[in-house]
Amino acid sequence: MRVRIWGCRGSLPTPGRQSMRYGGNTSCLEVWLDDGSHLILDAGTGIRELGLALVESGRRDFHVCLTHLHLDHLEGLAFFAPVWSAEARVHVWGPASPLRTLEQRIARWFSPPLFPVTLAEVPSQLVFHDVPADAWEIGGLRVDAQPVWHSGPTVGYRVDAGGAVLAYIPDHEPALAADLADRSVDWISGHSLAQGAGVLLHDAQYTLDEYAAHVGWGHSSVDDAVAFARVAGARRLVLFHHDPTHADADLESIEATARELWGGDESPTLAAEGMELTLTAGSGTSASEA
Repeated sequence: MRVRIWGCRGSLPTPGRQSMRYGGNTSCLEVWLDDGSHLILDAGTGIRELGLALVESGRRDFHVCLTHLHLDHLEGLAFFAPVWSAEARVHVWGPASPLRTLEQRIARWFSPPLFPVTLAEVPSQLVFHDVPADAWEIGGLRVDAQPVWHSGPTVGYRVDAGGAVLAYIPDHEPALAADLADRSVDWISGHSLAQGAGVLLHDAQYTLDEYAAHVGWGHSSVDDAVAFARVAGARRLVLFHHDPTHADADLESIEATARELWGGDESPTLAAEGMELTLTAGSGTSASEA
């Protein structure tokens, strides 16, 4: 399984000199197999550049899996090139809501005054799906989506290809109610998604001091991200959803904290735009930056 990070910033895009090393685009991952199986996780601003590359590839069928509908995970969908191709079919998966369908909620973004073109005017074939309660198949990828603790309907994803497992939980506050060490794993949000994953990309937006002023906002301190990964038995932790106020040097300080807390092999690393991860069955992973 191959994974490429096209955006890893949280809350707000942050272009500029202070974010050049790790990137300023908001959440977007590309996942694919050699057999052509392909999916996209989240549609933050990083999906714009990905869409241009996919148009060049000639692909016509797309699957975009949204964790939730906050703008930093949705805003790029309106700038995803295949959406504007009459030859493309774009499947959009996302968490269900008891109040409105997924299509109705996304239509609020594709509407004036927020955006000049409505969903009804989009030339591609858009197909909307509530994520099912049980795992489903997208080509050779087995996908599982489960609710996690964050404001509004939110899910995390577990993607499995022949035993190579990626867990993606970019917005998550699993330690909100109690210390993770004090809970049964059955009561830890997101545990089943991350359990034994070869790679876990997880929210690590705050330092511990910053988190004290943001309890209940739906995001994690780096300390809680490490604790969650350890409890879940994830083999490798990739720190994700970088705060817009954190420059590259701030992020590297957070990474240093994570590595000190982690100990042992496969130290946590910062997500960065252009980073590619290769996952194999069992514990095998490798990473590179494009």
